[in-house]
Order: sequence, then C-alpha cells, then structure tokens
Amino acid sequence: MVKKGRNKTGLIVIVGIVLAIAILAAIGIGSVRFSPLESLMTLIGQGDARSNTILWDIRIPRVLLALIIGANLAASGALLQAVMLNPLADPGLTGVSSGAAVAALFIMLVVPGYSSFIPIAAIIGGGFAAVMVYAMAWKRVGGFTPIRIILSGVAINAVFGGVIGLLSILYSDRLPAALQWLNGSLNGKGMGDVMVILPYSIVGWIAALFCVRKANVLRLGEQTAHHLGQNMNQVRFVLSLVAVYLAAVSVSTVGLVGFVGLVVPHIARLLIGSDYRFSLPLGLMLGAIVLLVADTAGRALFSPLQIPAGIIMAIAGGPYFLYLMRRGGA
Repeated sequence: MVKKGRNKTGLIVIVGIVLAIAILAAIGIGSVRFSPLESLMTLIGQGDARSNTILWDIRIPRVLLALIIGANLAASGALLQAVMLNPLADPGLTGVSSGAAVAALFIMLVVPGYSSFIPIAAIIGGGFAAVMVYAMAWKRVGGFTPIRIILSGVAINAVFGGVIGLLSILYSDRLPAALQWLNGSLNGKGMGDVMVILPYSIVGWIAALFCVRKANVLRLGEQTAHHLGQNMNQVRFVLSLVAVYLAAVSVSTVGLVGFVGLVVPHIARLLIGSDYRFSLPLGLMLGAIVLLVADTAGRALFSPLQIPAGIIMAIAGGPYFLYLMRRGGA
C-alpha cells in the first residue's frame, strides 16, 4: 500500500516536471523565439529589455491564463463525471458552458459598458443552466439519475446554442469583437485578465479539493453511499455547483473551450486510477498542460496566424470523444 502511494506521488511529481518544461517551451515559442535558458533567465528577472517586454507583456500572461483555464475545466469535468457516473460528461456537453456563454455574450453584445460584470454574469448563467438541467432531470420518485441529467444537459446545450446563434445574428455589427471569444481564444489577453480570474479560480480549486471525499462516495454507487449515510441528491448538487462555478469563470474569460473537461479526467484515471484524492490533483496539472499545448500549437502551426485554443481542442477532442464511445464509455 505504501509503495503504491509512493508510485502515485512520483507520477504527480513527473507530471509537475512535464508541466514546467511545457511552460518554458510555450514561453519561448512565437514569432520571436527564445531558448529555454533565455526564458528561464527572464522568469527569474535576469532577462534583457527585449525579452522582458515580449515575455512579460505578451507571452507569460497568456501562458498563465492557459494554465488556470485548463485546470478549471479539468476539475469541472472530473466533478461532473463523478456526478453523472459517466466518463463522457463535460461542461461543454451538458449545457453549463453554453449557459455561461449566453450570459457573457449578452453583456458583450447588448450592454458592453457593463463588461466588468462578465464573470459574475457567467457564473449566474452557468448556474441557471444547471438548475434547468436538474429541474428537467428530477423525478419525484428516484430523484436524479445520471442518464436523465445527461439527456437534459444535451437539450439545454442545444437551446443555449441557439440563443448564442440568435444573439450573433441580431448584433452582427458588434460580433467581430466577440468572435475570438466565441472560438475560445487566449489571444490578446494580458496580466489584467489573469488577475481577474485567479482569485475566482483559487476559490474553485479549494472547493474542488474539499469535494474529493464526496466524489469518491459517488463512485461507490447508490446503495453503498446510502449505507454510509450520504444523501446522494445533495452530494450531486454540491459537486455540480462547484463544477458549474469553475466552468463559468473560465468561459467568462476566454469563451468556449470544449473537451478539456472530457479528455483530461479520463487520462488522469488511466494514469493514476479512479481515487479522486490522486486523480483530481493530477487532473488539475494535466488540464493545465493540455490547454497550454493546444494554445501553443495554435500559435505555432500556422504562424503568423493564431488559431484559437478552442478550435485546436475541438479538432483533437472530437475524435477522442468518438474513441471513448467506441470503447463503451457511453
């Protein structure tokens, strides 16, 4: 048992090292390239004026944002998969992201003067979507079941997707400003965006870690959890609340980035097992790595064009979703 725990801890350390390497590589890649040593020297305050300007003003904020958003979406997906007992659950597939996106896009296009309220509006929108999903999924006898929650989420996702399309048509003259956001782009983000989302994210990470025990209880199944004195509907609600919060604050900052919450928890379970004490912390790091790699690929593959990370994740995540389905994941 001790040896197994050490192996898991060692794996988390290895992933942490990979994360550090990915950060140095992402900082150095761009129209102006920097070696890992130059990037490291700049990070510790020993860079020249040119590297300080390029890295600290443009690339480092973008890298930090990718790390934060990736961790948020991975944690959100992991909690939703625990709630629904389904490895195909994801904030983007269950209506949560779409609800947050509608609220944020409404402010961007209809009342842009209130843009400072976008994070709060996104949380409210995501929460409203979650309430609708659970209201549709609830039955007086039996309460919630994972399959009803998923089907309700698909329906709500379709409705909010239609609302996004309607807003895009009605306010097409203002759409160019929000187009990158709709595609999940980190382009043009600065340290101000990092400072806005970081406090929200830290609260979400702490809440997610406190949910580890409840997530493990859900994994045991309805009957076992009942014998342990757990109210399953209440546990599902609490975990969903944290998942909605993490997804909503992410959407408010960079828009719709799909499949991180689907792919990362699955990879974490393959690497370290289903125990959320280990898979959730590992998932946070893997989520940061996955979105950072997606954003870096979007910057590097078609330079000088910059492809939004949301598009890269959709291209990579769609086939992965089909792979999971073929393996019997749904």
